[in-house]
Formats: sequence, C-alpha cells, structure tokens
Amino acid sequence: MAAISDDDAHPAGGGVSQTAPADNTHVLNGIQSLHERLDELQHVVAQRLESAGMPATSLLHARIEGGHRPQLPAWRRHTEGEARWQVALCTAVAIALQVAVPDRLMLVSPSWVLPALEGAMLVCLVVANPHRINRQSRALRWFSLLLAALISFANAWSLVQLAAGLTSGHQHWVAGSLLITGGSIWLTNVIVFGLWYWEFDRGGPVARALGTDPYPDFQFPQMTSPEMAPPHWEPQFADYLYVAFTNAAAFSPTDTMPLSRWAKLAMTLQSAISIVTVALVVARAVNILQ
Repeated sequence: MAAISDDDAHPAGGGVSQTAPADNTHVLNGIQSLHERLDELQHVVAQRLESAGMPATSLLHARIEGGHRPQLPAWRRHTEGEARWQVALCTAVAIALQVAVPDRLMLVSPSWVLPALEGAMLVCLVVANPHRINRQSRALRWFSLLLAALISFANAWSLVQLAAGLTSGHQHWVAGSLLITGGSIWLTNVIVFGLWYWEFDRGGPVARALGTDPYPDFQFPQMTSPEMAPPHWEPQFADYLYVAFTNAAAFSPTDTMPLSRWAKLAMTLQSAISIVTVALVVARAVNILQ
C-alpha cells in the first residue's frame, strides 16, 4: 500500500486527521451525558416503586422470570369495594347484644325500643346498598355514621350506669347475670370500635374502594410485607374487627399499628373502656361468688 506523501491533496478544511478528534470527543461527551440521564431515570423509577410498596428488585425478578408488569397492591388502587354482609352481620349482632342488657341500664325503656330503632336503620342501609360498598353517597355515609353513633352512645350509657351501680353498691346482681351483662357490653364495645375504625380509615370504605387517599391510618402487616399477601388483598371489616378485639383484650395494639393521631386516641379510649369493664365486672362477680 503506497504511503501518502505531503504533496497529496487533502480535503478542504483540514481533512479527517483534523476533524476526527473533535468529533470523537463530542460523541464521548454525548454517551457520558446519556449514561447520567439513564442513572437519574433509574433512581427516579426505583423511588417510585419503593413508594408504591414494591422494591425495585421485585421488578428485576419479574422481568427475569418473564412475569407481568408490577401493579399497585389492591389497598392502594381502585377496587370493586367490599361486600356489605360482613359489616351488616356484625352490626346486627351488636344490636342483638343490647337486648341482653337489663332495663335499668338502658338509655330508653323498655329495652327493646332502641334495638328496634337501630335494626330498622340497619335494614334501610342494607336495602339502599345491599351488595358492594363502592358508591359515593353523602346521605348513606351520614346515616351509617348515625347508626354507629347511636349504638356507641347506648352502649356507653349502659357501661356508665353499670359502673356507677357497682361502685356505689346500690345495685344487686347475681354473678351469672352480671357476667352476661358485662360480657354483652364488652363485646358490643369491640364491634362498635371496629365500626369506627372501618368507617374512618383512609376516609371510609367507599374512599378506600376508590383509592382516593393513599395514606392509611392503620398499618396492617400485609402493607409492610406485600409478598406475604395475594395481590387482591385489602383491609375489610373483619380486619378492623380483629384490631378492635385484640386491642380490647390486650389493652394495646398487637400486629396492626395506628398511624394517625385519631387512630391512636381511639385505640387508647377503647383500651381504657375495656379495662374498666373487665376490672369492675370480674371483681364484683368474684366478690359475689365468694
């Protein structure tokens, strides 16, 4: 191959030997800038995945295993809503438990009047929305809150009357009757607080079904360990009832932690009521049996 002499003609502007270094530098700078942009994009995507409850490594494993695109857990997205029957059944049990409370402890006498009114309100709620709780209605929500408030106030009234009678000694009880009455008030208290937790966590059952509020008031174990629950899991009334029961039995949270201030105060109030009920009823019943 013949060497190129100094007399050979060069292209205008200095030829390849003059422009190649500048072009290569420009290309390398462009590649480096692209790498920096990709790193920034990867960091942003990882942050979004972590905030959505799915680590970035899960996305990598899903890609490697040929899995589907990751999606938000059910409790953070729009769902069909939970069935009405769970909350309706437990509310009916709370209403029936009030019948076991003697007339002298009831807010209204005879003892069947208030449970009959609450039962009629429950029937209206079920008829108005019998299947899935996913329809926004200010009237239905206020009606549901009114029913929960009525049951709560009636049960609180019975507890106050029971506590006043036991501490003053003016009421005479048989041990069996006292235990049944105290147990009915305690169990009604569990259901009532389960209703309140269910009604207000993330704005209520309809708001949770629509996924309008991403910040939960209660942190269930499935939220922190999504791989331990199916993708369609979301808290329903049974979960809130369990939270209320364990809080009333242990006098403190167990596996589900309250996050918002109102949830902490509500669980504190429920624990205090439970302590008073159990301490008074059990102590008096033991004294009677002796």
